[in-house]
Amino acid sequence: MAKVTLKKKVEAEQATALSEVKLYARKIWLAGLGAYAKAGSEGAEYVKELIKTGEGVEREGKKVVDKKLEAANSEIDDVKREVKGIKGKLEVQFEKVESAFDRRVSRALNRFGIASKHDVETLSAKLDGLTTLLERVARKQ
Repeated sequence: MAKVTLKKKVEAEQATALSEVKLYARKIWLAGLGAYAKAGSEGAEYVKELIKTGEGVEREGKKVVDKKLEAANSEIDDVKREVKGIKGKLEVQFEKVESAFDRRVSRALNRFGIASKHDVETLSAKLDGLTTLLERVARKQ
């Protein structure tokens, strides 16, 4: 008898557990149906709201990017100006060094008895003058 009572008790508990599982399963099913119905009716509005929010974020992002781009371009322009200034100073210094080098080379060549470009040009001009003079004299005779 004790077995029968215990068996009935177990069956009763199983029936109760089964009915609770069925109840929870039904609630889950109904919650899913409710979410589906709500998403269908409110989904379009929600998507519109998301689009509007996304557009606002995009506008703000563009503003930030534009500000950073402008600042970067300004820095680049400053660096370009500095480089131009330095380049100008270097060119002046290079010309000074080149001029000093030319003078020293010219002096060294003169010490060895080698004529400078200026000396050669002067002699060439004198030769041209003498040649012209000789040609006139030769024509007269």
